Amino acid sequence: MDWPAGGELRRVLAGDGTALAVHVLGGGRPLLLIPGLGTDHHAFVWNVGELSRDFECLVLDQRGVGLSEATPGPYSMELLADDAAAVLRHSAPGGAAVMGVSMGGMVALHLAHRHPGLVSELVLGCTGPGGRLAVRADPEVTRQLLGGDGRDPGSAYRAASTVLYEEGFRQQHPEVVEDAVRWRARHPVRPSVFQAQWQAIRHHDAGPFLSQLRAPTLLLHGSADLVMPPANALAIQERVPGARLSWLPGRGHMFFQEDPARTHRLLRQRLRQEPAGELAG
Repeated sequence: MDWPAGGELRRVLAGDGTALAVHVLGGGRPLLLIPGLGTDHHAFVWNVGELSRDFECLVLDQRGVGLSEATPGPYSMELLADDAAAVLRHSAPGGAAVMGVSMGGMVALHLAHRHPGLVSELVLGCTGPGGRLAVRADPEVTRQLLGGDGRDPGSAYRAASTVLYEEGFRQQHPEVVEDAVRWRARHPVRPSVFQAQWQAIRHHDAGPFLSQLRAPTLLLHGSADLVMPPANALAIQERVPGARLSWLPGRGHMFFQEDPARTHRLLRQRLRQEPAGELAG
C-alpha cells in the first residue's frame, strides 16, 4: 500500500545532532505516531490516511530506521524518548497526543515521564511495562519475532509475521502481510540498529514511574496478541492513574493494521472526547 500523497517530510535534529525524519500528513490537533521494533512510518500506512482527517499526524522514523540518521548503539529508551521530545518541541511545542505501538509504546511511556509538558494524551498500543512487571512471550514466539530462520530481510519479516498477526487474519488478508514483507525487503533495517533497539527493549522498565504519569492514558491491545501477552496491558492499567483499557477482540499484535476502523474509532473517542462508548470495554 502506498503512503498517502500530499504530505510533508520534515527533518528534525535530536539533542546530539542526529537528523530525524518526520512524515507529516493532515491538519488539526497534532498526533505523534511512534512505530515499533525495526519499523518505520510504513507501519501506519493503513491508518494515517483516515487519521489525517482529524489530526496533524507526525509519524516518526526512529533513530537509525527509515529516513532517519543512524548512530552507533547502544540505544536506550531514554535516548529514544528524548528524540521524540525533540520532534515535539519542533513541530508541536504546545504539546501533542502521542500514540506508540509495541516498542514505540515503551518510548511513549518514557516520553510522558521525562517530558510531561509535551504529552497531552497518551495512547499505548500493544506494549508493556518491562522490568519485573513484564509478562514474557513464549520463547518460540520471540524467536520468530526476531526473524526465525530467515536469511534475508524479507524472509525474516515473513517469519515475524507468523506471530505479529493473528492467524485467521493472516489467512484472510494475505495482502496486508505481503505488503509489509515487500516493504521490509526493499527497506532493510541495519542489523546494528535492530540490535540496538532490541537491547533498549530488554532494558526497558517503566514500573518505577507508572504511578507518576498524569497524561490521560488509553491502552489498546489485541486479545490474541502473542508477542506482547495481554496481561502486560493490565499491569500498566493497574498502575497509571485513570488509565482506560480497550481490548480489540481476536486481534493480534498488529491490531491497528488488522482492525483500523475500530482503532480509529477508539482514538477519536479518546482524543476528541466523544462519548465513551467502546472505551468502557
